[in-house]
Amino acid sequence: MEVKVIGYEDHWQEVKDLAMNTIGKNEGTYPSSEWKRKMLMAEHSPIRAIEFTVRITDVPYYVVMHLVRHKIGVEHFVSTQRTDRTGVQRDNLPQGALVSYIMKINAQALINISRKRLCGQAAPETRKVWKVVIEEIRKREPELADMCVPECVRDGFCPEMKSCGYIETERFWEERALYINRRGD
Repeated sequence: MEVKVIGYEDHWQEVKDLAMNTIGKNEGTYPSSEWKRKMLMAEHSPIRAIEFTVRITDVPYYVVMHLVRHKIGVEHFVSTQRTDRTGVQRDNLPQGALVSYIMKINAQALINISRKRLCGQAAPETRKVWKVVIEEIRKREPELADMCVPECVRDGFCPEMKSCGYIETERFWEERALYINRRGD
């Protein structure tokens, strides 16, 4: 499997200008890391202007099916398994058949998907792929990657019907404290 961010442009000036407009002001200066963290932690709407194109190659079809369940702020493009296009009888392909996948995704969707796909109840293979995606995002937007945490870390409790038990560990409380401290106040 390979994960690459194939499309990305720094949109933080636009995010700042959009945020300033919402409070009746003109454009602002390029935002500091602290300001970025606060905007991301608050999940204010201008963060949706930050967009990425991510390509994942040689990933199992069933992992992609977990990701395409997410609909808001993301567009999915999955390589076809149509027999007339591939020459392979699609009915004979296993769920683990490798496919290529591209997603166009905004910052809010990255945060939202992380809540579910970094959860201990997510399929281990999907969790592994999503961690690699977030590490690729980290190379460009470390403040955003820091906000991509499981739901329990964000909220301080497990909302799942059956907990994986992570909230009972010392590591959970360390990660939760780190997440809260990222705001920078």
